[in-house]
Amino acid sequence: MPPNTRIILSFLFLILPFFFISSFSDPNYNYNQNNAYAELRPDFYDESCPRLPMIIRYHIWAAVQNDSRIAASLLRLNFHDCIVDGCDASVLLDDTNDMKGEKKAPGNVNSLRGFEVIDAIKADLETYCPLTVSCADIVNLAAREAVYLVGGPFWHLPLGRRDGLTASIKSVLAQLPSPKASLENNTAKFISKGLDLKDLVVLSGAHTIGFARCVTFKGRLFNYRGSGNPDPDINAAMLSDLRSMCPNRNDGTNANLAPLDAASYDRFDNEYYTNLISNVGLLESDQGLMADLQTARMVRDYSFDPNLFFDDFAESMLRMSLVGVVTGRDGQIRKECGAVNNDDGY
Repeated sequence: MPPNTRIILSFLFLILPFFFISSFSDPNYNYNQNNAYAELRPDFYDESCPRLPMIIRYHIWAAVQNDSRIAASLLRLNFHDCIVDGCDASVLLDDTNDMKGEKKAPGNVNSLRGFEVIDAIKADLETYCPLTVSCADIVNLAAREAVYLVGGPFWHLPLGRRDGLTASIKSVLAQLPSPKASLENNTAKFISKGLDLKDLVVLSGAHTIGFARCVTFKGRLFNYRGSGNPDPDINAAMLSDLRSMCPNRNDGTNANLAPLDAASYDRFDNEYYTNLISNVGLLESDQGLMADLQTARMVRDYSFDPNLFFDDFAESMLRMSLVGVVTGRDGQIRKECGAVNNDDGY
């Protein structure tokens, strides 16, 4: 069988089960529980862009085949968009002379990935259904498909978000949770978005896939909280391995990568929580979940019951997807995700 035929057949076998899942809807979920979301609905694009599910799935499938890190990157891109000024695709906007946006902000610059995947999806959609599908919806759908394709849960998404008109580096500095921050600080940022402590613990489970740069955790290895010593709670064997990977130098090694979940960095599972119980969480904010009685109890629950984690992860991702949405006649549908339309485009 020719290689191209095998590739096409592989994709067809992949997408067939998808069409037996209701495209985006969950008949038992009340999407309109808040008036702010009343204009979102799961079948929003069924008539205006019926090719949307296949286009999303094909591009994400191809991206995952090509790059084992991309699923984690797309999920992280979704989080960084929604947690800062809401799910409005502001994280995708390039800086202009008049706007210093989110892309080059600390925590995002040289760190966020997957923009080219979103751009490719948008280009296809503009061919088949121009000025119809928002970049904000694409980011949410891409993250959902990426998680699903690496073994994670499927969650239902109400659609119809519109794209924001601006982005702000100041918003990132004020709103983005940090891997070096305390549990109290990060929890406050979740609560400010209408999320809660459970959402923080559940969405931290996204670190079951992907990598972190040395610069995000090097303080734990050499100078924990200014003590001049490593984090006393870090696993000794893990400390030795990480110090080899991330030497105590302020140079290019800061960009070296370590897996967030060494056992299954490219497979979505509940191993992240088992790692925390074993004291081998990579980030300070992750391992810190074991220092609080309430969050430690949730960590143990999710480590014992992967189905519980998957169900709660799907629910928290849905909750996050509703943060700060732009709907109705507000915002716009961008022609390109990296720039606001220059005309009066819809």
